[in-house]
Amino acid sequence: MKRALVTAGSRGIGKGIADSLSSIGCKVTATSSEQLDTSDLDQIESFISKQDPIDVLVLNTGGPPSQPFEKITKEDCDKYHNQLFYGFLKIIQETKINDNGYIFLITSYNIKEPDPKLMLSNAYRIAFVSVFKCLSKILGERGITCINIAPGPIQTDRLTELCKDISGLEERIPVKRVGTTKEIGDFVSSIVEKEINYLTGVTINFDG
Repeated sequence: MKRALVTAGSRGIGKGIADSLSSIGCKVTATSSEQLDTSDLDQIESFISKQDPIDVLVLNTGGPPSQPFEKITKEDCDKYHNQLFYGFLKIIQETKINDNGYIFLITSYNIKEPDPKLMLSNAYRIAFVSVFKCLSKILGERGITCINIAPGPIQTDRLTELCKDISGLEERIPVKRVGTTKEIGDFVSSIVEKEINYLTGVTINFDG
């Protein structure tokens, strides 16, 4: 039985992935933001030290609220640097991942076309994608597959928070609808279930 850890796995995209991994027989630990806040480095160290080796790691977290450039503070930068960048780095450093395992990074389609209202999210997610690409070459020697998934509009509370006109958004999407958390979860679980590992260091735009 494969063991999986899904951060921010209690709702939204994380829950969709956790539920789908469970459906293929994985033993899943899905954390909430209260259990594992990726901006809290001490909490990360404490939590990860108690975990058994795993086969699948899903790095997922929420992002900062929409905010104009002139309102960004040093405190914002410190918090979201940890939450979206160094916290993920520390989790990978501390987690025991079995050979031939998988790491999925969940970012955002904004890494392709940054949103001026989400400047900190754009900056730190793009920076970590670069680190993740480098790690794919290092971890590839152990057969560990690293895949970055950049979701487009997915029906979550986060989308509702950021977009007031869902119908207008759907008109701009080729398939004319937003995605579901089950779809993205099933995509991740299919890679694990079929043991697809000749695909690493890539970014997949899951955006309709």
